[in-house]
Amino acid sequence: MTSLRARDLMTADVVTVPPSTPVIAIARLLADRGISAVPVVGADGAVAGIVTEADLIRRLAGEDDRPAGWLASMFANPARDAERYARTHGMTAADVMTEGVVAVDPDTLASVIAHMMEDKGIRRVLVTEGGRLKGLVSRADLLRALVAPAPEAGELSDDRIRRAVMAAMKREPWADTFYALVDVKDGVVEFHGFSRSAAVQRGLRVLAENVPGVKGVVDNTQPMPTYLFAAA
Repeated sequence: MTSLRARDLMTADVVTVPPSTPVIAIARLLADRGISAVPVVGADGAVAGIVTEADLIRRLAGEDDRPAGWLASMFANPARDAERYARTHGMTAADVMTEGVVAVDPDTLASVIAHMMEDKGIRRVLVTEGGRLKGLVSRADLLRALVAPAPEAGELSDDRIRRAVMAAMKREPWADTFYALVDVKDGVVEFHGFSRSAAVQRGLRVLAENVPGVKGVVDNTQPMPTYLFAAA
């Protein structure tokens, strides 16, 4: 999945609504289509925002707001409170939508998108180009890419695979290239020598499995003796 980009993952046929769409119509649209969000696009084709299930729930909850008590009023922020009132009582997409849309360009790597979703706690990102909507990448799109079978590549030589594994190990501070030896036979990576811990052994296995062309991994390493720990 590491080489996939937004254009490879995105759903291009995205349902959109104009800013004037009534909130009740958006709610019905999400329910009928089985989707959890809809981008809001202006007459010029530019993305104005997005309405999510959370926005609609916030709108519904806002109808039962009670007047703030005297203590809360002492710390009131008129601009913030007015904005909140509009979002929780608004009647159209423009009123309730989230304007701070997280968007990426079509060439953004899938790994970057995954990190963005994790860091920001979001379920989707819009794919835009020149401010115009091109598609949408959801968590489901990333999962489908993760489980999709990898494209078949040409047979790689054992020497080339070994060099790739060694290069990957040198990039990781925890991977000891001095005491751990690497051999490759018919595409199967074999580790020999010593390892510092079970965690390092597991890390080496995962590292090798992620190298293109590797067909299997065999761990023949032994726990590092105490005298080597003292010398390391």
